[in-house]
Formats: sequence, C-alpha cells, structure tokens
Amino acid sequence: MQLDARQKISIKAGYFKESVIREMSRLAAKHNAVNLAQGMPDFSCPDELKDAACQAINGDINQYAITWGDKAFRDAIAEKNARYIGITSDPETEITVTCGATEGMIATMLALVDPGDEVIVFEPFYENYGPDAILAGATPKYVTLHPPDWRFDEEELERAFSNKTRALILNTPHNPTGKVFSREELETIAKVCQKWNVKVFTDEPYEHILFDGNKHIAMASLPGMRDLTVTINSLSKTYSVTGWRLGTVVAVPEMTAAIRKVHDFLTVGAAAPLQRAGATAMKLPESYYDSLSKGYSVRRDSMLKILDECGIDYFKPQGAYYVFCDISKFGYANDVAFTEFLVKDIGVAVVPGSSFFRPGDLGHKYVRFCFSKRPETLEAARSRLGQLKNTPKPVTA
Repeated sequence: MQLDARQKISIKAGYFKESVIREMSRLAAKHNAVNLAQGMPDFSCPDELKDAACQAINGDINQYAITWGDKAFRDAIAEKNARYIGITSDPETEITVTCGATEGMIATMLALVDPGDEVIVFEPFYENYGPDAILAGATPKYVTLHPPDWRFDEEELERAFSNKTRALILNTPHNPTGKVFSREELETIAKVCQKWNVKVFTDEPYEHILFDGNKHIAMASLPGMRDLTVTINSLSKTYSVTGWRLGTVVAVPEMTAAIRKVHDFLTVGAAAPLQRAGATAMKLPESYYDSLSKGYSVRRDSMLKILDECGIDYFKPQGAYYVFCDISKFGYANDVAFTEFLVKDIGVAVVPGSSFFRPGDLGHKYVRFCFSKRPETLEAARSRLGQLKNTPKPVTA
C-alpha cells in the first residue's frame, strides 16, 4: 500500500509551511534583487566582537561550553540586564544561552506548555510563533493589533483567556509593525496574566533599536511579573551578528531548570568561542547603544523617504528595523502577487504581509520592508523602486 504525502509526515509538520521570510531571501538571490526582506544587516559587526571571537578560537575555546552557557557570558548577561532593563538574575540558576532567540522560544514553549493548552499571540506576529505553539501541541489564540497605531482592545484580550490558557507571547519592539508597547499596555497585559496565572514569553531582540524617544520596558520588570515572565533575547540584531545564533533566556529557577533540560536535548549548546565573544558584547559602553540608535534612525528616515517617493503607504515604526506598508492601492490581487512582481520585475525583495497573519485574507494588503542596510543598499533599492511610478496597475477581472 502506497502512503500519500500526508501520511509520510507528522500531522504537526502538515499544519505550517516553510519560512516565507527565508524564502524571499532565496528569491532575492535568484533574481539578483536588493534584499529588503530578511532581517539581517549587510554591514559589519563591531570590531571588538570579531577580535574577541578570533581570540577565543585561537585560545582554544573550541570544545563544548557548559550546556546552559559559558559562565563568563552568563555573568555578563546578568550584569547588562540589571543595568539596562532592571532585571536582577542569578546566572547560575536563571540564565540559559540558546542557539538564537528562535531556539530560546521553542525550548521555552516545549518546557512550559503542554498539548491541549492555548497560547495567546498578538496578530500580526513574527512567523515562528504559530509553528512553535503547534510543535508544543498547543493551540494559538489570536488577539488583534489594530492599525494605524497597532493597539489591542482590552476586552478582546480578556476574552481570549480561559482555563486552557498557559502562556502569552509578547514581542516588543514589534516585528513586523515597529510598534513599541507602552507601559500602560504592558500593565494591562500583566494585570490579566496575573489574574489567570498565565506566563508571558517575551521576545525582545530589538530592545536597543528605538525611535522618537520611545523606551523599551521589559515585562519582567513590572510589579508581580518576574515570576511569570520568560525574557528571551539575542545578540543578532543589537550587535549585527545574526549568523552567530546566540540567544538568551532569563526566568526564575523552576522554569529555567525545565528550559535547560529541553535546550540540552535540542542543541546541547551554542558555539563556545562565540559565547566568549558575547561576553565582550555585553560589556560594550553606553556610547555603542547611542550610536546604534542614531544610525538606525538615519536608516529609517532614508527608508521612509524612499517609500514616500514611490508612493507606498506605511506605518511609521517606533522601534525595530522594519516598515510595515499598505500596498492595497497598487491594485494587485494580494500581497504575494505584489511581492512576486517586486522581486522579479523591479528587483527588490520584501516580505508578503500574509506571513504575519493566520491563514485568511487579513494580511493580503500588507508587505514588510527591512532597512538594516548600508546606505548604498538603500540607494540601490530607491533607484529600482522608482520604477513603480511608471508601472501600470495590473488588470484585474
């Protein structure tokens, strides 16, 4: 008896597709397009980090580190978190180093969520969250972020909670919209989570990329939330080392012990010499973060100017390094059709908005642009996107 494709794979794997974001990078390479899709800088990381990594390799830091993280790195993480976000943690019992925030989130989910549980996800959302919940055997339950300011409705949030709710995923600064959750919003979320004794898994890799005076507030720093929050972060965005795959997970000892067990059997551990270099990253002076923020402000303004010139409507980001855009006026059937036209005919790759929404029509009028790029990359994108003004709208039935 021949099995069909559905029977050859797990039911869980059949519920989601490959990453659309990474697929757009492959299409960018295929069509020689400017890649404004995947969230990775095309400029160098700080020289101090490259030097520290080389020194660690040459110093024979090339074997397994402690499974849950190199001690020097964990100590440095604890010091930086206390200084920047006001979270005091014990590096011996409350910090785990993972292979990126991506592994940090799935390890957390597998460690703390059971099959049959529900996990609340704000929509639009980073594309990993739904598959993470499914892989843990849980069901995502979505709460809408409403444009143009991407605020949630408090009553809708409260209705999403039930006795099945185990966790809520919070991403701030937010991918894809660039929203930074305010203290008022965080306190509202915290109040409901405390009422239902629901954990919050926070994804905070853009904590230092903020604009127009917006401030990052860590959920774990709010009263009553330290014991309920798992704070997940990475070096990827702040230090321009997306390929190093270094993530950090901070939680109280009971949760950390479970997360460490899952992490151990998922990956054993992150790259030892890069962890040692990570300790150097944690010790960079405040001037580095000031320069980072100013540099990204310039890139954001350049990207917004490009979008203004070619007539693409957008939501001005408060943080992170993306611009979420409304392309409905261009007349394409959906976001996928527009992004295919853009990468093949214009030569610029972006991410279709539907990848940030559950299946349906909700995301079909949006696309996401990434601006973590060199000035010459953005200039190349500007030159190509200028063709949009002279491109006739598609004929629709």
